[in-house]
Amino acid sequence: MSSLNKEILRIGIPAIVANITTPVLALVDTAITGHMGSPVYIGAIAVGGMMFNMIYWLFGFLRTGASGLAAQAYGAADIREQTLTLYRSLGVGVLIGFALVVLQNPLLWLMQKIIDADPETAVFAGQYFKILIYGAPAVLATHALSGWFLGMQNSRMLMWTSLVINIINILVSLGLVIGLRWQIPGVAVGTLTAQWAGLGAGLLFLRKYRLTHVSQGDVFEPKPLKRFFVVNRDMMLRGLCFIVMTTWFTKAGAGQGAVVLAANTILMQFFYFFSYLADGFAFCAEALAGKFLGAADFPSLRRCVRIVMRWGAGLAVSVTLVYLFFGNAIIALLTDGVAVRAVAAGFLPWAALTPIAGFAAFMWDGVFVGTTLSRQLVFTMLIALAVFAGLYFLWPAGGNRALWTAFLAFLATRGLVQTLLFHKKYPC
Repeated sequence: MSSLNKEILRIGIPAIVANITTPVLALVDTAITGHMGSPVYIGAIAVGGMMFNMIYWLFGFLRTGASGLAAQAYGAADIREQTLTLYRSLGVGVLIGFALVVLQNPLLWLMQKIIDADPETAVFAGQYFKILIYGAPAVLATHALSGWFLGMQNSRMLMWTSLVINIINILVSLGLVIGLRWQIPGVAVGTLTAQWAGLGAGLLFLRKYRLTHVSQGDVFEPKPLKRFFVVNRDMMLRGLCFIVMTTWFTKAGAGQGAVVLAANTILMQFFYFFSYLADGFAFCAEALAGKFLGAADFPSLRRCVRIVMRWGAGLAVSVTLVYLFFGNAIIALLTDGVAVRAVAAGFLPWAALTPIAGFAAFMWDGVFVGTTLSRQLVFTMLIALAVFAGLYFLWPAGGNRALWTAFLAFLATRGLVQTLLFHKKYPC
């Protein structure tokens, strides 16, 4: 096995472990509330979790922006720029987090208007939100730290931070809910404690790095600060485009009835699971592409792209085969509803093809983040959204078939356009 393949696995395996543990937070909260005696509690956690997903997806640029800039500084062996990237990312994350805390009342009102849950569920979801919003500075600062660690070629820190968060969440939530019977507040406080503990762990991990002294004026130097904000602005717009697409997909499914909505929700878990796996290799692409660009080693950059694409393609084919052969069994594990199972089974081939349609986009996302081709990422998303909308509206009688076909086209378009843009920027 080549040294580059070994480096990909060294970064990729801990990143995949960290990604797979990410949904455990929500899963633990759901499992605990599922034993409280009322389905309203489960709905409240689902609604509350959706609120924070929408907020934190929007600010996901804090991780991706830090990753690309730190990786380039690492490749250039520029300790000063590594330090400045860390401080800028952490500072912006903390400031945004505290702004969310200050604006929690209008933010909660807006989220409740968007989601429009029933009154009883909305009350408990509001309780959950009002407690967990105080974790926003910790969550966003941890996003910045995670991106910086990845840029420094160290995905193990992501893995250990995720494990700390999940273990503490389980222990504290169980103690408060089962031991003290705090119900929804207990679940929220458990997760809140885990979020701040995760930030503490990440800050402790910084001790192994040699950072240089920089002044406040260095951190806020106009020209590099402008580049930092331009990259992060583009990453935020890209995240917003993805939120628009997923919201559109959900609303279009809901318009076809509760059974179709439930079936689509289950089938999207197939896509999300693949995304957690694929992101591990995409993270490798971020770290390595940024490093090679920072070192101006363009032959290694192109070789890195080719090898990561092979890993992504192999993973996509393997997961698709698993879905095709075992998809119905997985659906049966996720729902008891006969009607939902039947609809989900009918659209299983579409869901099973999402890894093959989307793997190139995942890998290219990593390359583009690492090389800070942020404007091209936004352009690609806009083109893919236009294709999604065009196909869906041009096939009005297609119903759910049109929706899933448009989604597959959305994924494939991103990969195709990114391929063309990269080869235009860095011709082979």
